[in-house]
Amino acid sequence: MIVHRDERWIAVDKPAGLLSVPGRGPDKQDCAWSRLRSLHPEALVVHRLDQPTSGLLLFARTPEAQRQAGQWFETRQVGKRYQALVWGRPTAEGGLIDLPLAADWPNRPRQQVDLQHGRPSQTRWGRQAGPCPAGCTRLWLEPLSGRAHQLRVHLLALGHPIVGDALYDPARPAERLMLHAERLQLPGLTLECPCPF
Repeated sequence: MIVHRDERWIAVDKPAGLLSVPGRGPDKQDCAWSRLRSLHPEALVVHRLDQPTSGLLLFARTPEAQRQAGQWFETRQVGKRYQALVWGRPTAEGGLIDLPLAADWPNRPRQQVDLQHGRPSQTRWGRQAGPCPAGCTRLWLEPLSGRAHQLRVHLLALGHPIVGDALYDPARPAERLMLHAERLQLPGLTLECPCPF
């Protein structure tokens, strides 16, 4: 589970289906953070991944490191790269999705494209080499902003929802959401975690 550890940071490979941090209620206390704290009680939350997403999740080992990471995320000094399997085949080789996002309040926790009231959201994407089931395409994704469900909603808006997305594409179930956080780049540190699918 731990893929990197030094005096400031601990990075884990979060499995799909595991919460990043505790949720509400006694049945939602098992999470990556609580498991890590059993080994490293000093671990502090830096960011989160959606429960169905797998991959790199970073924790800080000191309050100073946590504050530093927060500044880096806020000023977009952290590079994030994901791999995904999507339904269909985009006509372009890649591009930039620039669509503002907002909460879909009647259908929470869903998010939606909202051209009037949404917050600016951008995702770079391109085709990725690797194994791919029939009817699907493997993509790399780089979110330039950090909105809730951003990659999932942007790919849905592109017309190519992520395989296994039970929230946004429930008619086509799969064993998991095919979305994996494979790389994190911080000033002075690059972390990688191979895609499991």
